[in-house]
Amino acid sequence: MSVGIIGTGKYVPEKVLTNQDLERIVETNDEWIVTRTGIRERRIAADDQATSDLAYEASVKALESAGITAEQLDLVIVATITPDMFFPSTASLLQDRLGASRAAAFDLSAACSGFIYGLATASSMIQAGLYKHVLLVGAECLSRITDYTDRNTCILFGDGAGAVVLGEVPEGRGFRSFELGSDGSGGQLLKIPGGGSRLPSTADSVEAKQHYLKMAGNDVFKFAVRVMGASAEQALSKAGFGKSDIDLLIPHQANIRIIQSALSRLELPEERAMVNLDRYGNVSAASIPLALAEAVEQGKVSEGDKLLLVGFGGGLTWGASVLVW
Repeated sequence: MSVGIIGTGKYVPEKVLTNQDLERIVETNDEWIVTRTGIRERRIAADDQATSDLAYEASVKALESAGITAEQLDLVIVATITPDMFFPSTASLLQDRLGASRAAAFDLSAACSGFIYGLATASSMIQAGLYKHVLLVGAECLSRITDYTDRNTCILFGDGAGAVVLGEVPEGRGFRSFELGSDGSGGQLLKIPGGGSRLPSTADSVEAKQHYLKMAGNDVFKFAVRVMGASAEQALSKAGFGKSDIDLLIPHQANIRIIQSALSRLELPEERAMVNLDRYGNVSAASIPLALAEAVEQGKVSEGDKLLLVGFGGGLTWGASVLVW
C-alpha cells in the first residue's frame, strides 16, 4: 500500500506582532531581526484561544481538502509542545470537537520535529493496516511560553496550526523515506525547565520564569545547520533520489540562514524552497505543515512532484521525509 497526504489545511490567528511592535517591548530593531533571522512578523493567539482551537480550524480545512468527514477518521494525532493542558491530550479535545467519534487520539512531543515524527507514525499505522485515515496536526501557542523580556527568544516565535489527512494514494505516490533522530545530550540547550516532575510549579518557579522557553541560541544554530543538511541527504538516499530530483524543499521555518545553509548543501536554488517564516516566525511543530498547506494553496505543488520535508528541534531531535505528491 502506498500512503501519502490526501488533504491539507492551515490556520493562523488574526493578531500580528511585527518587529516594530517588538521594538517597543525589548531592546531590538527591525533591521537586526531581519538580518539575523529573516522574520518580519508573527501571529499571536487571542486571549480566548488555546492550541486545540487553532488545531480545530486547520483540521476542518484539511478534512474538506481530503473530501472526507470527521466520522471517517480512525486516528487523530496532535504534534505540540504547547498542549491545552498536561492531560487530557489536545488530540482528544480536538477529536471531540470535530465529532470524530470513531477515532483514537494522542499527542506527540518532539518539539519542532514533531510533525515529521507524526508523519512517520501515522503512515506506518496505515501501512500496517491498523487505520485507513489519520488526521495529523502540528499546532502551537508559543506566545504562551515566550518571555517577552528576553530579546533573544521573543523575536523568534509565533502561533499557528497546520493539518494533513493521511491515507492510501495511487502506486508510485506517497512517502518514500523517513529519517528520524535524537541526541538527548543536547536536551538542556532548548527547554522549559519548570512545570514537570523535575521542577514542579511553585511560586518561586513562576517568579524565576522557569515556565518560559529557554534556548542556547548559538549552540542550537550550529546543531541545526549540521543536522538539517545531513538528515535531508540521508532521507534522499533512502528514497533512492538525488539532490537534483527535489522539486520543493519544505524546511522547518526557524531561521533564514539555516534554510540557506540547507539549500547550499543540497545544491538547490532559493525558488525550490517554501519559505514563510518572514510572516509567521518559528511555529515549532506547526511550521512544516503550515508551509506545506501554503505551498499547495499557492500552486507550488503538482502531482508527481518530489517533496523533501526536514526539521529539527528540542530534544534535541531531527527528522526528514521524502514523498511523491
